[in-house]
Amino acid sequence: MASQVGSPEWLLGVWVIAGLITVIGALVNSEIAAMIPEAGGQYVFFDRMYGSFPAYLYGWAVFAVLKTGALASLAFIFAQAATQFVALPELAPSLAHWSLRVPLIGDITPLANIGGKGVAAALILVLTAVNYLGVKFGSAVQNVFAVAKSVALLLLISLAFFTPGIGQAANFTTQSAAINLQGLALIAALAAAVQGAFWAYDGWNDVTYLAGEVKQPQRNLPRGLIGGGLIVMALYILCNVAYLYVLPIDEMAKSKLVAVDVVEKCFQGGGKWIAIAVMVSTFGAANSNVLAPARVFMSMARHNVFPRLLGNVHPKFHTPGTALWVQAFWSILLVLSGTFDTVTNTLVFVNWIFYAAGAYGIFVLRRKEPNTPRPYKAPGYPILPWIFIIFAVTFLVLTVYNDFSGYFAARAAGQPARNNSVFGLLLVLMGTPIYFLCRTRSTVR
Repeated sequence: MASQVGSPEWLLGVWVIAGLITVIGALVNSEIAAMIPEAGGQYVFFDRMYGSFPAYLYGWAVFAVLKTGALASLAFIFAQAATQFVALPELAPSLAHWSLRVPLIGDITPLANIGGKGVAAALILVLTAVNYLGVKFGSAVQNVFAVAKSVALLLLISLAFFTPGIGQAANFTTQSAAINLQGLALIAALAAAVQGAFWAYDGWNDVTYLAGEVKQPQRNLPRGLIGGGLIVMALYILCNVAYLYVLPIDEMAKSKLVAVDVVEKCFQGGGKWIAIAVMVSTFGAANSNVLAPARVFMSMARHNVFPRLLGNVHPKFHTPGTALWVQAFWSILLVLSGTFDTVTNTLVFVNWIFYAAGAYGIFVLRRKEPNTPRPYKAPGYPILPWIFIIFAVTFLVLTVYNDFSGYFAARAAGQPARNNSVFGLLLVLMGTPIYFLCRTRSTVR
């Protein structure tokens, strides 16, 4: 993000803007979540707003890339951090470098980093087993690691500010010597940078998937959405202020692991401390991507738009056991694909299509169901929902512009070209036959 915008003010501005938009989304979503406190979250909301097929497309996207892709990426980052402590085995170079070129994605190297991919797959299986044993068990793990990673971030922030002689306030206003963007180039760079911030903030609405298992959902869902969003926003902004205090923007732009470089300036061996913090953080984040989405697939199966087997609930543990293991299997396949940059960029783009549609749904529901009780009403209606929608559409348009520009530039240079937005849309539409097949079977029965 630093290399994209080249300005400390714009870098912090991106985090603030993305955080505020996320909180506005939480405010809007809170009204709908309190109104429809059912397991399945956004999928159930879309079913009420727009009908069965649009709801299915959302649920399919969650399965195909949104949450399984996030889980795969987080598990692999966990594995990469683990290499600070353990040397993972690798295949011979002739096998590791074998690749398969896929249109719009680029080269896939399933055998590269096989040791890291093995650790990532093992983490997914362990977390799936934890959540298979009960929502209380999975939630307890989530709570412990949410606190642990917040403490780790606060320690990192404290080290940056209170270690003598390593930081300077001038970094907050010193512009990049190499990057000086203006006009449309700056707008495109901001859109690309905000994509990274949205990836970090993503998951803010996951609690709605568990609405059917939350105590007093009309009260606790809005509190979780809004309170969680504000806390995460504050942590991320403080963290980036700490990074900038220690590293000038150009040094940050060249860094591969900013947090490691910051802590190494505080004390020698800080890289291993950061590796532990990354493992704690990604463990908790990966757990949330196991815990919540399986409820979507269970709800879809019960609405006869997904294989019925995924609607089964374990008789003893009362969890969507089959959905959890199918989710794990697909996530492990995404791990093996190794296309994490493509997956993360794709899921941010696709997610924001549905975030925009979900925010517009507040207008749809107020028109379709004016008399349905609303225990919580979104403040600032209709202005805040429209701010969120306009921002989301603008972000999507700029992302498409960046993707096509990069695609044609790569083609012109004779390099592998990929277009994340087109790939994301195709991935969502690919699930269409499953919908009609399941509906036909349901009708025949």
